[in-house]
Amino acid sequence: MTDERQKMLNVYLQEYGKLKDEQAQRIGFRDNLLYVTLALFGTVLAFALGEKANPYGLLVLPWVSLVLGWTYLVNDQKISAIGRYIRYKLVDKVGGIIGKTNTDIESIFGWEIAHRGDKRRKQRKIEQLIIDEIAFVFSGLAALIAFRHMVSQVNGAIQLLCLVELVLLIVLGVEILRYADLAKGR
Repeated sequence: MTDERQKMLNVYLQEYGKLKDEQAQRIGFRDNLLYVTLALFGTVLAFALGEKANPYGLLVLPWVSLVLGWTYLVNDQKISAIGRYIRYKLVDKVGGIIGKTNTDIESIFGWEIAHRGDKRRKQRKIEQLIIDEIAFVFSGLAALIAFRHMVSQVNGAIQLLCLVELVLLIVLGVEILRYADLAKGR
């Protein structure tokens, strides 16, 4: 291998390392968002339904769902994008330098492809999709429904707020569904 090719290979391997570091960091952050969501929901519910109940506090929960759900979705999308880049671009770049053909290209960074071929992957991804929808969409919708059952008369501004929250939660639910990566293989 020439010096120039060796330098390019080193650059690609460093890029791979940095991408994996970013991916791991984003995975940790994304996964912790579920715990943060649960903690915030518990706190707000204690305020809204506690000893000195204030059902208007329930209107905070859809915003918590939206902000944390969107942050979760963006990080999840970036995690998947990094994986796609490694599987489709970086593997080909490294393969070109080390002389791998298309038939044996999957042996480069093999784990990036192998873990996606597991026979239970689709089932796990569907289960995760359901959990994500419950945590970030249905919980916000439940708060809106509970609020409407607890408070029968609301002014126009509160009705508008509830409508905006409802629409945004539906949009978030659709986006979570759109970005679910259920595919197998490379």
